[in-house]
Amino acid sequence: MRAFWDNLRLALGTFLGNPLRSLLTLVGIVIGVATVITMMALIEGLSIKVNRDLGGLGAHTFEVTKWPSGFGRFNWAKYAKRKDLRMEEVRAIQEGCPSVLAATPMDDQGGQKVATSARETRPSVRVVGTEPSYPLTSGVSVASGRFFNETEALDGRPVVVLGLDVADALFPGLDPLGYEVRIQGRPFLVIGVLQKRGSFMGMMSLDNQVSLPMKVFQQLYGKNRSLDIDIQARDGQVFQKAQDEVTHLLRRRRDLTPRDANDFEIHTNESMTASFNQLSKVIALAGVGVCLLSLVVGGIGILNIMLVSVTERTREIGIRKALGAKRRRILGQFATEAILLSLIGGTLGVALGFGLTFLGQWVLLFPMQVPAWAVMLSLVMSCGVGLVFGIYPAARAAKLDPVEAMRSE
Repeated sequence: MRAFWDNLRLALGTFLGNPLRSLLTLVGIVIGVATVITMMALIEGLSIKVNRDLGGLGAHTFEVTKWPSGFGRFNWAKYAKRKDLRMEEVRAIQEGCPSVLAATPMDDQGGQKVATSARETRPSVRVVGTEPSYPLTSGVSVASGRFFNETEALDGRPVVVLGLDVADALFPGLDPLGYEVRIQGRPFLVIGVLQKRGSFMGMMSLDNQVSLPMKVFQQLYGKNRSLDIDIQARDGQVFQKAQDEVTHLLRRRRDLTPRDANDFEIHTNESMTASFNQLSKVIALAGVGVCLLSLVVGGIGILNIMLVSVTERTREIGIRKALGAKRRRILGQFATEAILLSLIGGTLGVALGFGLTFLGQWVLLFPMQVPAWAVMLSLVMSCGVGLVFGIYPAARAAKLDPVEAMRSE
């Protein structure tokens, strides 16, 4: 233990004697560790936000669609050949699946304008066609007014419920209830405004939409479109059972044999989270790769400075060996210097990473969070680099002949 503290004291003395050279040597390690800390904080923040946003889409809900979702390449021509999901299947699910509390058809059209006689939105509004059970299965709630009822949906009455972004754009400072808006040139009576929901993953605003009865939506945009079906199970205990019932019913209605794959997709919060996790693992591996590259650069710097240190202190090494210092003591001294140098760089990199994380939270308003394992991994990797690149200079110092070393100038 005494030898360790002596080595540590000598290493600190060496760094303090050449502070600028030591700091410049650490640049690669600092950048590598800061990169890992910041990237892992970003991924952790994305995970938190995804879980939070998906949790707001409704409890015990899942979605049946014609199309796959998630990240990756898909053979879209293959999926286009699938049968469309129709209103008949929605009714069949409502009537034939005991574990299902509600099944809501949903279709949407993006890039739309909504206007009044005085104002007009940008062509970015999402128009949603649905039924009265939409708030139950999608997690939305009405802030003022009401959602349309069964009678209005069956009759196809021209009523609309506005998202908060649309309401603010068209009726700044006013209560929009009872006013008229136009979509595709047709007038609609505003009967409600939805509660603010924010954005999904910081990209798509969930408030930049309007909701219409499905019958009216199909009059505007056509009926030959596949529906999405939002489904809520009766409770969490029958959530999986509800999925199984819906799968069995749709396979039977579509005449699929036991060997046939499903020609529809079921998406849950868990499946979407799993898709994101797959992407985050790729990003994390890329981050670790960048870190390793920077650490290798930093390790080469450590190798260089340690070789210089051995050359500059050849006479000192000779004197110590002449006074009885063993090879392992000399080896330990220079290995400690290399490890301590890289550990200081790792610590500075962690501090810089935390600073960038805080800056990202403040500027981007994003829930970045540094996981503890990322800090430990960064410090272990930086120490490992110091050890690997410090072994050769340390071994070279330990092998010096004391007589020849003392003759060195």
